[in-house]
Amino acid sequence: MIKKLIKSVREYKRDSLLAPIFITLEVIMEVIIPYLMAELIDKGIDNGNMNYILKMGIILAISCVISLTFGALSGKYAASASAGFAKNLRKDMFYNVQNFSFSNIDKFSTSSIVTRLTTDVTNVQNAYQMIIRVAVRSPLMLIFSMVMAFGINHRLSLIYLGAVPILGVGLYLIATHAHPIFERVFKIYDKLNNVVQENLHGIRVVKSYVREDYEEKKFKDVSQDIYGNFVKAEKLIAFNSPLMQFAAYGCMLLISWFGAKFIVSSTMTTGELTSLISYTMQILMSLMMLSMIFVMVIMARASAERIVEILVEDSDLKNPENPVYEIKNGDISFRNVNFGYSKKKRDKLCLKNINIDIKSGETVGIIGGTGSSKSSLVQLIPRLYDTLDGEVLVGGRNVKEYDIKALRDEVAMVLQKNVLFSGTIKENLRWGNDQASDEELVRVCRLAQADEFIQTFPNKYDTHIEQGGSNVSGGQKQRLCIARALLKKPKILILDDSTSAVDTKTDASIRRAFREEIPDTTKIIIAQRISSVEDADKIIVMDNGSINGIGTHEELLKSNEIYREVYSSQVKGGGDDE
Repeated sequence: MIKKLIKSVREYKRDSLLAPIFITLEVIMEVIIPYLMAELIDKGIDNGNMNYILKMGIILAISCVISLTFGALSGKYAASASAGFAKNLRKDMFYNVQNFSFSNIDKFSTSSIVTRLTTDVTNVQNAYQMIIRVAVRSPLMLIFSMVMAFGINHRLSLIYLGAVPILGVGLYLIATHAHPIFERVFKIYDKLNNVVQENLHGIRVVKSYVREDYEEKKFKDVSQDIYGNFVKAEKLIAFNSPLMQFAAYGCMLLISWFGAKFIVSSTMTTGELTSLISYTMQILMSLMMLSMIFVMVIMARASAERIVEILVEDSDLKNPENPVYEIKNGDISFRNVNFGYSKKKRDKLCLKNINIDIKSGETVGIIGGTGSSKSSLVQLIPRLYDTLDGEVLVGGRNVKEYDIKALRDEVAMVLQKNVLFSGTIKENLRWGNDQASDEELVRVCRLAQADEFIQTFPNKYDTHIEQGGSNVSGGQKQRLCIARALLKKPKILILDDSTSAVDTKTDASIRRAFREEIPDTTKIIIAQRISSVEDADKIIVMDNGSINGIGTHEELLKSNEIYREVYSSQVKGGGDDE
């Protein structure tokens, strides 16, 4: 885990090294200061030597300024290193998520990924800053102060050794009991983020059904769960402070008691006792800081484990060693394809024994009931998932032979619930081709029947789209998404129920434009309406993950019962009117 995280330090290695170097120099200066104070008391104050007092006073002042400078520099570099480390962690996680296949993404919820990119990274960042600064300072201060203390009076310094086993056992018990609770807390944070995200995404539905009280209760329950677990963990960690204070004040009491006796018996000077008490405070402050690091590391460990889960996750879909970059045409073939979302559950296949041949330029309709795996079928074409058995061919080659980016550049998919991003209409359209001219934008929007409504906006193509396309209607959003896909000039265009929100007249206009303007592009149209696919070159009827029939509209009316039932319910029963 540590090796994986350390890779994200990268260009901040220099700052990560300079911070502990300067903190080491600061510690050396702070350890020297009590020794100089002892010299000032014993040789200057006790002897009434003003020259010596003045000389040592100047040296002490200079030492303090040097120590302060080293401390400031260590703080600067530690802050830079930890912030840079956090930046790289977020970047590495986000980039890895971008490379995930759909099956990889299915393992992590959206809310969980958001929590790991925010709360978890912040915890690790804070811990890293303390490790390269405080975790270096405290042990060094402890060791150097102990060495100086033993040099002054080894008998009194043995008191420190008695406190070590007490602290060690106590801290071990706190760690082993608190860590599992923090692991549980961060999983509940995922749930909290999910509740908030779901509420904000569906706020219009919440308000229209007057379910604010229900949503508030959901949020309160999760918040209470986090509160309860944090209280349990903090109760355990709270023992850390009294344990440290017990050790600290115990050592102070014993050193003061025995030190006074040594002074009375003239085996120790006042200056030595003063410096010894200063070293005692340094030792005890070091222990207190170590305990703070200890608490931070307990929290950060759970976060670090969750971050590493994202970093080590490898995409299920990988480029072959010698990928093919050119897709010759839009031919598509499915050969004995079986597919399921879980490789382990072979008895729960979504697609079973699929065999299809589609020629380049053909228009193919896919129809079937809800859950018949229509979307699962087309997602295999751009290799969003891999088949379990059989093969999918595009342009005469297995999709696994292609460079993934090259393949997906030639396959454009438009989903029923496609997404628009915050920005202008132009910026959204240019996701299809960032070099497209304004004339090309207008052309594809006319094909997708989007230009007409865009022209009604005051700013036309510079109209701002809110996040998720919330300021345009469902039909307008679908037409913009179709235009965006056409801008790619793909060899294969897949419309996954992406005209469901437009009226039948606009739907027919879109299909007519496809026939006339992009005849060489293979067009696959998934639809619930017969009217959307009846003029296709062939229609595939799906039922429970299998192909129930293939043919033209007229052929299927004669030979396929499922198709005939859908047609009868929509056309004769008026079900086509949406």
